[in-house]
Amino acid sequence: MVPLAMGPAMNRLSAESHPTVNVASRLAAFAQQLPDRPAVIVPADCDAAGRRRYHSISFAELDRDSDRLARGLRQMGVRPGTRLALLVKPGIDFISLVFALLKAGAVIVLIDPGMGRKNLLRCLHEARPAGFIAISPVQAVRCLLRRFSKARLNVTVGRRWFWGGKTIEQLRGGPWSAPELASTAADDPAAIIFTTGSTGPPKGVLYCHGNFDRQVTEIRDFYGIEPGGTDLAGFPLFGLFNCAMGMTTVVPDMDASRPATVDPAKIVEAVRDCGVTQAFASPAVWNRVGPYCAIHDIRLPTLRRVMSAGAAVPAYVLERMQQCIADDGQVHTPYGATEALPVASISADEVLSETAERTRQGAGTCVGRCFPGIECRVIAAVDGPLAQITDAQSLPPGEIGELIVRGPVVTRQYVTRTESNALAKITDGEGFWHRMGDVGYLDDRQRFWYCGRLSQRVFTAQGAMYTECCEAIFNQHPAVYRSALVGVGRPGRQRPVIVVEPLAEQMPLTAADRATLIGELRVLAGSHRLTESIDDFLVYSPFPVDIRHNAKIFREQLAAWAAAELEIKH
Repeated sequence: MVPLAMGPAMNRLSAESHPTVNVASRLAAFAQQLPDRPAVIVPADCDAAGRRRYHSISFAELDRDSDRLARGLRQMGVRPGTRLALLVKPGIDFISLVFALLKAGAVIVLIDPGMGRKNLLRCLHEARPAGFIAISPVQAVRCLLRRFSKARLNVTVGRRWFWGGKTIEQLRGGPWSAPELASTAADDPAAIIFTTGSTGPPKGVLYCHGNFDRQVTEIRDFYGIEPGGTDLAGFPLFGLFNCAMGMTTVVPDMDASRPATVDPAKIVEAVRDCGVTQAFASPAVWNRVGPYCAIHDIRLPTLRRVMSAGAAVPAYVLERMQQCIADDGQVHTPYGATEALPVASISADEVLSETAERTRQGAGTCVGRCFPGIECRVIAAVDGPLAQITDAQSLPPGEIGELIVRGPVVTRQYVTRTESNALAKITDGEGFWHRMGDVGYLDDRQRFWYCGRLSQRVFTAQGAMYTECCEAIFNQHPAVYRSALVGVGRPGRQRPVIVVEPLAEQMPLTAADRATLIGELRVLAGSHRLTESIDDFLVYSPFPVDIRHNAKIFREQLAAWAAAELEIKH
């Protein structure tokens, strides 16, 4: 396994035997190539005429600012391998601090505050950071809770109140004098990023410098991204990728931890004002922007590349976005996970012209072909550990199993909830495969078709049923926003249940409306081989979903609720 901390002597040995790999070096290169080009743009207030104003920092300024911050971190005692929790709002300071921490060789602990206070505190406790780089309210809570007494290396972004440590302005210190870059190797730790916890407790994924560096290469080369473009980053960490590719990052005016609440007018405003050419956000964002553009007859001709990830993207979301971007633009849906990103990708053109109809008939959702640096394989699904690759049974195209992947972007281990490593990793000689936790199949063109989560299969007396395949049948009903297949009872004899969330405009349902909807769902079920055995239908609104993407359904919660409902009915 990768060492989780190393002293200066060990770091020097690493540098002597391995070349330095640090994605922050790419920022320095673009600071030379594009010194005056804006690296980061953030929205500010509006002028007297109501026009939005913006703050920005150039590539040269960002490189120098992150150098100053890295030097300040080193002077206050940060060493290669030191874990520091970063809890700062998206913006110039956030991106500069990310690069500074990478330059200093620190290990960045990144936790989405949208996962909720309980999970956030649990993740921070498990990550054991040596300090917090955080906004004032977070530092106040840290002190009042008295749960992080060993966190001594603290920096406040904003006003420092009754606690010690430095402020970010103090950290910046004096004038810039020379570049800062720790001699990190590809296998040295760079960050701990937590999973969403949609199918279990959030786990801390260890990212090494080689993972980040290869991610930038894979994304850049696959999509043909060239320096000089402008990206709207709906996910804050994509600011790192953008600056490492010579792209300007526009930070949108939105709560990144609650994408479903985004104001689409503010996204449109940023695209138009800043000449955005590329944008990345969760499906929840584009599900608001697309209809808004359609209603107001808005076109975004500068926007040529849109990416959406985090959950399966419905065809209607792709279609709406294709209609409002540049004529030669394209929407892409990269597929992956916190532990392995990117894995595969597919374009909206391919989905809308070919795979969407098969999805509607229960074939699953096609997420495309693997990136060149990723090797994919489908094996027979196993619920327990697989110690060696020789224990896995490879399946032929068209047969549903679980997906495993390997490659330079695939992370090696969890550093919290470490018992999960045995379930997620398969040893193969000196290397390993990662189990994605997804079930599906490869078609004869080596495209992966996603059929659902491994842990959310429903096992009836007739065999396994898959969420993505069955739910697609019911999602076509005009009154249904989304549906969930859950199992009630003991695996092997489970009753399959379809729970539906009606469209918001349909709510609240009267008793007569509910009875009509359930009757129509029953007819739909009977018309398809995959769903003809389903007799139980329930209505629940709104669905419990992950906050990060507002798309991953907590089916385990719905299953427990459905069991109680059916017990009452019967």
